[in-house]
Amino acid sequence: MLRNLLTSRSPRIYGLLTALPYHSFRLIGVLRTMPRYKHLTAAIAALATLGALSACSSATTSASGGGVYTTIDENNPITVGAPMNPFNAATNTFLGYDTMQLGFTKKNPSDPNDAFPGLAKTWTISSTGVTVQLQPNAKWSDGTPVTADDIKASMAIALTQGNATVGAGFLSQGLDVASVKAVGAHGVEIDQVPGVNNLNFGRLVLSQTIVSNKVYGSLLPADIWQTIADSENTDVAVAQKAVDKLTATGQRVSAFAPKTDVSAGPFAITRINPGSAVLDRNKYFYDVAKIAPKQVVIRHYTGNSQIWSYMTNGELDSAPYTAIPSNVLKRILSAGYGRVDSTSYVDAAIAFNESVAPYNNTAVRQALAYVIDRQAVTKVGEPVGGVANTYNTGLIDSEAKTWLAPEQISGLNKYAPDVAKATSLLEAAGFKKSGGTWHLPNGKPWTITLQTVNGFSDWIAASTVIANELTAFGIPTKPAITADFATYKKEMAAGKYAVGWWLTALGPETSKAYQRYYGTDDGYTQTGATAKHSDAANAGNWEHTPTSYTLNGSSFDPGQLTAQLSTMDLTAQKPVVQKLAQASNQEVPMIQIWDYTNVQFTSSKRFTNFPKQGQDALLSNPPGVWMMQGYVQSK
Repeated sequence: MLRNLLTSRSPRIYGLLTALPYHSFRLIGVLRTMPRYKHLTAAIAALATLGALSACSSATTSASGGGVYTTIDENNPITVGAPMNPFNAATNTFLGYDTMQLGFTKKNPSDPNDAFPGLAKTWTISSTGVTVQLQPNAKWSDGTPVTADDIKASMAIALTQGNATVGAGFLSQGLDVASVKAVGAHGVEIDQVPGVNNLNFGRLVLSQTIVSNKVYGSLLPADIWQTIADSENTDVAVAQKAVDKLTATGQRVSAFAPKTDVSAGPFAITRINPGSAVLDRNKYFYDVAKIAPKQVVIRHYTGNSQIWSYMTNGELDSAPYTAIPSNVLKRILSAGYGRVDSTSYVDAAIAFNESVAPYNNTAVRQALAYVIDRQAVTKVGEPVGGVANTYNTGLIDSEAKTWLAPEQISGLNKYAPDVAKATSLLEAAGFKKSGGTWHLPNGKPWTITLQTVNGFSDWIAASTVIANELTAFGIPTKPAITADFATYKKEMAAGKYAVGWWLTALGPETSKAYQRYYGTDDGYTQTGATAKHSDAANAGNWEHTPTSYTLNGSSFDPGQLTAQLSTMDLTAQKPVVQKLAQASNQEVPMIQIWDYTNVQFTSSKRFTNFPKQGQDALLSNPPGVWMMQGYVQSK
């Protein structure tokens, strides 16, 4: 249906990232995510330095009875002039602090709907939808109760965000809500579109951003739910009219700039300047007794080095991982920070545009995989937070070992560095080496431009190693840097790059992971358990992988299989995941370089009782969620 198409075509992470992905990786995930990927202008950096000093000083003196918790938000470096609106692409809001959800995902590979309570105290998930029981004492920071009307307005807004603005589309993630209604005093029933059997529906509902109907409700047309229903109409003209109306509404919502931050979270923003955001404890928060800090200061940052400087000076109480060289890590640890590692369902990979020769040739991609030494590249690009990927399945290695049988794992091609095999593959494909360099079958010299992004320090460092390896093999390769990630995504979607970096394996849900290979960026638009494919120039298809793979004598459409994953329980998923993993290893649509590790840093100088090693579910969420669960206490 057209509305499904609208909400599923989310701009990429991410998130990531979707991203997120992310999404977890929140897929824009992904992909306004991860501070290793941030970059702003020198002018803003200068303002940030002054602003950080003034904000830090004022915050320290204004807080009492709980202390000031200082950190950064990996999803948001603070954008000058951006509104306090979570639906804006450059939002100045902060998930887990002032921005709330019904629940916060635990990223549990065995249960995608497993979550920590948020505004929902409990919930039940059925084949038709989700019924939540709201926290009975939940209130907004203006003192008004959180009600079913807030949930209904928030779900409607999510369904307008598919194409509203770059960066906002990740909010819906293919959400298929048909209706929202109150059930009793604190219950809310969110029903799935009839006939859609998305096993991730519970997670999608719980992870939607919840805002105040009092603040945002007037932005929605009175007939919003009829418009949502019309977008599913089998009459294409009716559906298109509804989709256009939803898109216009989404644009209006994303552009909205509230005068004050009305929050149902543990904190609410009291002021923002170029250097920091200051959030005071929300006295109306439903579980305020658990929230130790009186105030949170979220610092602006312009890049990784500024975050390193904050930590080496002991200024942050916690920080997410950034790409860090080993010598800087030593300085951070010497400053009194503890390192906590947890699983990250994110991978850095080299992606190909298969509409550009010779990358449409499987043998070529395999040969390049044999030339690139992933261990050597990881040691330079991600020596602290990366582990070289071994199996190249589209999943991180630990997840591949979970889904594939031992004999299937042993049958995978590890593409260990082997110049002889690479040479043999290329020669068999008609390539010739002359004067120390390789020439294409048409006789033209073969050169590679490896695209990466300004501010992605790990990718940039790794690109130099890869370029040296490929050049030494006889394929002159040079790294190229795009100014910012927004431009990178736009130009990649337009098919401008033949070879470039990409975030993959955005799990733990296998459907999300394989969407990075055989989803929107490969021209597939999913509706329920089916997918339509387009190679049109405006379809956002920059991967251009074949719509048919052959594995062990059997042919299948990888995009169709990927679409089916979201409707299958874990047992039914297994053979599909195994087929996609083995085919991805065989066809090499991307070369996975390293699996990220979720490395975080905490300081016990001012606060104690942080999540520990092994608490992956908590560590996958921001510190505001830790606080909601009773962690982070003042010393």
